[in-house]
Amino acid sequence: MPVVSAFLVHGNPLPLLQPKNPPWKRLHAGYRAAAKALADSKPDVIAVYSTQWIAVLDQLWQTRARSKGVHVDENWHDQGDLKFDIRADVDLTNAVIRATPAFGVRSKPVDYDGFPIDTGTIVASRYLNPKGELPLVIASNNVYHDADTTAKLASTVVRCADKLGRRVALVAVGGLSGSIIREEIDVATDHIASESDDAWNRRMLALLESGNRRAIDKALPAYAQEARVDMGFKHLAWIMGGIGKRYAGAKVHAYGPTYGSGAAVVEFALR
Repeated sequence: MPVVSAFLVHGNPLPLLQPKNPPWKRLHAGYRAAAKALADSKPDVIAVYSTQWIAVLDQLWQTRARSKGVHVDENWHDQGDLKFDIRADVDLTNAVIRATPAFGVRSKPVDYDGFPIDTGTIVASRYLNPKGELPLVIASNNVYHDADTTAKLASTVVRCADKLGRRVALVAVGGLSGSIIREEIDVATDHIASESDDAWNRRMLALLESGNRRAIDKALPAYAQEARVDMGFKHLAWIMGGIGKRYAGAKVHAYGPTYGSGAAVVEFALR
């Protein structure tokens, strides 16, 4: 099978920019543990879906061979800049673009200098592909696509990778509970915004670890609503669609707050 590893990770830049801040240390260490696991799986390409790359008309895919620059996050611009140097697997991405109309999704390539690569993709790439040695397939988050469509996009990437002989690491970039602390705080005291959000996050992470797909699907609608989860947890569908019946549980490398919202680094076990 082409999928050799799979990860659900947050896309918040705070732990990357301030890794020594006590509430963010765990998230920083968890990302580094995931990076080692990804490298050990020896993929040829990383397939990234980030909730922060928003699309509203077509499904967009990054096809510029190399994107390089400095990114300033729109929310955390005062914390520092994010340098990036990202290569795309252009052949695989174009194969996916040609394949998606088969299930009713019109895809378009994005290939121009200076395109605003989103924070989530950059954070994931900086952590998981620090030397930029691996090319990426980068998928946008079309806000009109549901979880089922997102799962089909991931399975299409995997199928096309199989035809091209690529080993794939799947990466879904997105958050957990979506409430943020709206007043300025001492970041050393950062915490999940509410006890309810924290309880829901921990419950869902435990379910992911359990490998009980039926229980996950049953709990997901209430979790998404009650904890105001980032994009309704649609990014989980990217992982589940890509690994399919090979899902065998997960390991939570880290869980913690990012200015009140929930963030985690999760590695999925594959059969």
